[in-house]
Amino acid sequence: MDTYLTITGNLTADPTQRLTAAGATVVHLRIASSGRKFDKAAGEFRDGDPLFISVSCWRGLAANVFATLRKGDSVIVHGRLLYRTYDDKHGARHNVHEIDAIAVGPDLSRYPAELRRPVRQADAPVRPESSPETAKQDTETPANPVAA
Repeated sequence: MDTYLTITGNLTADPTQRLTAAGATVVHLRIASSGRKFDKAAGEFRDGDPLFISVSCWRGLAANVFATLRKGDSVIVHGRLLYRTYDDKHGARHNVHEIDAIAVGPDLSRYPAELRRPVRQADAPVRPESSPETAKQDTETPANPVAA
């Protein structure tokens, strides 16, 4: 069973983009997140310990993240939590948690964002399937009815 989570934080660097050997676009980013707690004795909020986590975005999401976000931006990331281990070049074993993002967006509680929707072409008119009657009508209709 997969574990999904949503995390808010700030980008620690500009996102980086690359193509896989199969031609898929992937963007990597790293976010820092820390909770805040109210310290009753001091009468103020204190930052908790920071969490740094890497995030991978694929295909269309990757392109949008790469075109939109920059270092320092406050973001909300929702995705699948992954765990992996690897050995570095010195032979030391590392355990890593990462997020495979499903959705990434600006944190609107921190600043306003301007949304740009993609321009879509108007739907082409749907023609009925060709039948002998419609084919006959198509050939009988002049190409320029005004000139006829």
